[in-house]
Amino acid sequence: MPPIPSARPSGQASVELVALLPLVAVAAVLAWQIALAGHAMWMVAGAARAAARAHALGADETEAARAALPGALRRGVRVDAAADGGVAVRLGVPRVVGGGRLLSISARARFVPQNR
Repeated sequence: MPPIPSARPSGQASVELVALLPLVAVAAVLAWQIALAGHAMWMVAGAARAAARAHALGADETEAARAALPGALRRGVRVDAAADGGVAVRLGVPRVVGGGRLLSISARARFVPQNR
């Protein structure tokens, strides 16, 4: 009995790759969105510290917070100063796809000058 020729899966890998491309694209967008949200959380904390320092020195808190943020995060930033010297900074996390804001995050800082 002659051997049966093996069926060669020509193009099978290409079909599997094309089937997985949408999943890879969604995973990449999701990973980028998570990284962007983490970056925004890091930056809002720095902006809150800068605004608190400005508040303690009598300068404009909003300008200090905006100066501490990159251009894409400056839009829509809100700064609220409290009576105890604390400052809260709130900003929206931009969406990776579709524009707009995904969610809003905030940070609070308080700066008290040291006595000399």
